[in-house]
Amino acid sequence: MKIIDKIRKSRREGEVFYSFEYFPPRTQAGVENLYARMDRMGRLHPLFVDVTWGAGGSTAELTLDIVSHTQNLSGLETMMHLTCTNMPIQKLKDSLQQAYEDGIRNILALRGDPPRGQSSWETCENGLSYAIDLIKLIRETYGDKFGIGVAGYPGGHMENPSYEDDIRFLKEKVDAGADFILTQLFYDCDVFFKFVDDCRDIGITCPIIPGIMPIQSYKSFKKVTEFCRDVPQEITTTIEAIKNDDKAVKEYGFQLVLELCRDLIKGGVWGLHFYTMNLERTVTLLLKELDLIPEQISRTLPWRRSANEKRHSEDVRPIFWANRPRSYLARTMEWDEFPNGRWGDSRSPAFGELADQHWFRAVGQPKRYKKMWGESPESFQDVQSVFVNFCEGTINAIPWFDGPLASESTSINRNLIHLNQNGFLTINSQPRVNAALSSSPNVGWGPEGGFVYQKAYVEFFADEKRLRALLEVQKEFPNITFHAINRIEKSYSNCDTVNAVTWGVFPGKEILQPTVVDPESFVVWKDEAFELWMSSWASIYPKESRSYELLENLYNTLYLVNVVDNDFIQGDIWAFFNKVIAKYSSK
Repeated sequence: MKIIDKIRKSRREGEVFYSFEYFPPRTQAGVENLYARMDRMGRLHPLFVDVTWGAGGSTAELTLDIVSHTQNLSGLETMMHLTCTNMPIQKLKDSLQQAYEDGIRNILALRGDPPRGQSSWETCENGLSYAIDLIKLIRETYGDKFGIGVAGYPGGHMENPSYEDDIRFLKEKVDAGADFILTQLFYDCDVFFKFVDDCRDIGITCPIIPGIMPIQSYKSFKKVTEFCRDVPQEITTTIEAIKNDDKAVKEYGFQLVLELCRDLIKGGVWGLHFYTMNLERTVTLLLKELDLIPEQISRTLPWRRSANEKRHSEDVRPIFWANRPRSYLARTMEWDEFPNGRWGDSRSPAFGELADQHWFRAVGQPKRYKKMWGESPESFQDVQSVFVNFCEGTINAIPWFDGPLASESTSINRNLIHLNQNGFLTINSQPRVNAALSSSPNVGWGPEGGFVYQKAYVEFFADEKRLRALLEVQKEFPNITFHAINRIEKSYSNCDTVNAVTWGVFPGKEILQPTVVDPESFVVWKDEAFELWMSSWASIYPKESRSYELLENLYNTLYLVNVVDNDFIQGDIWAFFNKVIAKYSSK
């Protein structure tokens, strides 16, 4: 969806919106942590987020990766920065096409800063000279398919001595096809409101969104204000006086920006755009103090809906990718049966391709993952302890789970720990839920006034002896259905149909069944689930090591199993597993 349309909707509803800007980190670990932070901040419901394009196009590929992630996986409407610096026209066109194919529908068109080590900006060979040229290129190539934002400079651009020329150039960019304006940071409300008045006087009628930069430290304040004219002398004097006290600078900066935001809202601004500097706490606290965060932030579905317009009709997913949604989205992006909005037919040839590159990777970061998963595991008990530690919360990732355990797992955490201590290595689960309110903080989703339901579900790896015990005990539990398969596709199952494991009942709507277990997709998921033993775990150890040999043996001998208790009213899946454990232990 184009941001200008979201702004107009917010304006009609009389709401003050907010948005967040991020930049690409320099390390892969930083990128993974940024994804987690963006997901958390996404729960605050920003109207959109945007991601910067490094000076001289230095982060072009990473920026494209991040915006694709946030648009498709995090479900956040994402705007990509694009600059003319070091970007020949063909490279600009390639970047626009990649963004478009990834579902991005918003571009912030900028001239850009000079590359590192270069004091002045120069047009590259076969490149563009100004942001207006980039706007024209986008409109000529894509028509109205992209929403376009541009930068505005309250007080004037630092490189341009003429404030009047700045306003005139801004008018030309809007006339060329820009939809809205994001301003550079400022710390004086009067400067912003004068800028808005001057824009209106010259005929600029589009939304003008103020850019807000929280003050985190003296050093960062000095750096960012190099790009900001008209910083009130009182602010500079106060910060200089306390510059050696980091806590005092941060507290002063917080109150300063808080009052700035309050004055902007009182003055009638439509929204606030926060330059987060990839930090979370200060922006979250500002929004809380401004009373802008909705009281009830609910999920529309049990899984996060993609912001990609191609997936707007999606309302059902197989549960197997619940903890690895990026992998699932990558698999199904070109699925020819997908546009009908029903997850019903896994026979599409596009669905079965293992096209993704295993988004969760330990390769290249062995030290980080060895710290979590063991410097040199040598026994099955060492592997068990990793799964137990994950369920206990002492580590925050395993190869099959992109982040810490979800809050709904709190009620079954002790059961999961018990299973892992007995050699059932869990990678996915959900508790039984019978008519919980859709507003429930842990399991709720969907519109207000509804009720949600879940069948208890557990997915795990187990050896053949434990599987044999499960097969025997299952005969005593008619409500239990299961699927089990090993790497070479030796399989067992007592259910050959699609089984809904999550559903909701809401006023005036048909029953929604957004999460399913399906035998065919389980076979597809099996390839990825087993491969992660090697690509994300064994790969951090030398191939000749005992640790690599241990994990390779598990890869070759374990079964992947999922179990559903279909009695969502009185069922006890843990009683079933306790009998399985007892049966196994007696042999």
